Amino acid sequence: MGFNKQSWRSRLYNSSGAPREIFNYRLYICVFVFGILGAVRGLDEGSISGSIAAIRFQERFGLSDPTKSEDAIAELKSNIASMVQMGSIPGSLFAFLIVDRIGRIRSLQLMCVSWIAAVIIQITSKSLGQLYAGRFLEGLPVGASVVIGPTMMSELAPKDIRGLCNCMFAGAVYFGVMLEYFTHYACAVHVPDHSDNQWIIPTSLKIMFGGIILIGSFFCVESPRWLMKQGRVDDAYKALSKVRNLPRDHAYVVSEISDVQDQIDYYQKSIGDATIWNLFKELFSKSVFYRLYIGIGCQLLGQWSGANAITIYMPELVGLVGYRGTRKLLMTAVLGIVKLTSSYCTAFFLIDYLGRKKCLYMGITIQMVTILYFGLFVAIVPNVDQEHYVMTPSESKAGVGALVMLYLSGVGWTMGFNSIQYLINSEMFPIRVRSFGTAIIMCFHFLNQYGNTKAVPSMMISMKHSGTFFFFFGVLAVALVWCWFTIPEIAGRSIESMEELFSLPWYKIGRQGAQLAPDNSGVNRVRFDEDGLIDREAMIESKRDEEFLENATQASSAGGLTHKDTANTSINENASSSDEVDVAIGNDPEKKQ
Repeated sequence: MGFNKQSWRSRLYNSSGAPREIFNYRLYICVFVFGILGAVRGLDEGSISGSIAAIRFQERFGLSDPTKSEDAIAELKSNIASMVQMGSIPGSLFAFLIVDRIGRIRSLQLMCVSWIAAVIIQITSKSLGQLYAGRFLEGLPVGASVVIGPTMMSELAPKDIRGLCNCMFAGAVYFGVMLEYFTHYACAVHVPDHSDNQWIIPTSLKIMFGGIILIGSFFCVESPRWLMKQGRVDDAYKALSKVRNLPRDHAYVVSEISDVQDQIDYYQKSIGDATIWNLFKELFSKSVFYRLYIGIGCQLLGQWSGANAITIYMPELVGLVGYRGTRKLLMTAVLGIVKLTSSYCTAFFLIDYLGRKKCLYMGITIQMVTILYFGLFVAIVPNVDQEHYVMTPSESKAGVGALVMLYLSGVGWTMGFNSIQYLINSEMFPIRVRSFGTAIIMCFHFLNQYGNTKAVPSMMISMKHSGTFFFFFGVLAVALVWCWFTIPEIAGRSIESMEELFSLPWYKIGRQGAQLAPDNSGVNRVRFDEDGLIDREAMIESKRDEEFLENATQASSAGGLTHKDTANTSINENASSSDEVDVAIGNDPEKKQ
């Protein structure tokens, strides 16, 4: 038997037997545009990392002032680096308002325009105050990007590749980091040390990316789930039909729309209209609050695991293993390549195939080992960064090993926390509070990142570099146990099926949730063979499933653009009780009582 490309792809990304048509160029255009949005964060992290190491930047903004103490320089450095994180806190909260009010695409376009304006303020800075203002204003669209991108990805992507699509966003962070690292290296080599272009050119890359994303947004399809939430059912059918590349009366499209409408109706009846007060009530209901707890816990542990500190202060850390001058920037740039490659390998081959939890376990374990090695190295050889220090041959070899460990820690981070910190937030919340919950979690993300960016320079002075890395190791050890007990496996589930999972007792969700609450959504019951025809043998062996498919499709064709209300009329003719109607369309009768 030869290698069958189609069957390989189906086994890897289409385990639920969905129609092949849903994997199409319209979907991939949206994935590219909203995926490359992740570079917004990466460009800033890579840019500021290289800028604070640039001679002219240090002269311009007081980082090389001989009258300042070591603590004062560290404070100034952390203020400049963390100003974007400070702006990202209100930016992520503001995103919730605009994403639900004007839609995912218009929010993206507004974000791009404000991002470009903030970058222009920075590159024209002649004073520290203007730089602060520009970086704070840049934080607003940066904070919005991590709400807009993952929310759109989770709502638009088929459940089989939802992890892949969201990890395209996470991977783009390191695409931006890598570009900035290499641009700074090129400027350090080819631009005079005392020219402002040494930091202006790398910072200007953000304008180019803002323009690319803005233009690409006009070729995207609005989220059908947002349209359903707004009551625009006709537009939702059109959008879903277009992005799935299927007729609007196709059983798969009808089932997906029906699942979304079910969830909207359920929360409408139990909570009421989507006012701010009712959204807060919904967010703090039992099942939704546990999801909020998971999201905040991931951000807290992930941001204090050391990965963010390594990304931003990598040039300084490379100096601790014996590299000096422009070689520090070159070795720093390699980290960008490692993280980019690892993040996309995780996206394409691991996150949906192995699942969220296994990737997380593997990633945290790799981080723990590498962080511990680096901490031990700088504890045993603490003075390598001093200008006249000469390393012995054994220290030099150990230093190379320590540098490799920094790179491998990036592999662990991209496999673990980075692969789920955007993904799990946007895929586990119900539609009415998806953007609200994601905004609150990302607000905690930036609060912790701000605190981390501010604290690390001082930690490296007071706790020494070794103590700081031992602290990161302790956080990772706690994280490994917490993730095992708390986080459920949700790979391959439809986002409308999460309610059953998170309605379990809290102590069972993380360890037994996937087994106790399988995906019973309508879209999960509709299966197709390789010819695009309904594969009834692969479906649940029940006459009701066949009736569900036939009646839902016929109802959609006969009734135009109706969803489950129309389908119910047809199904009701073949059901002898209201419970049987619920069973036929995929609902749990007991949950409605």
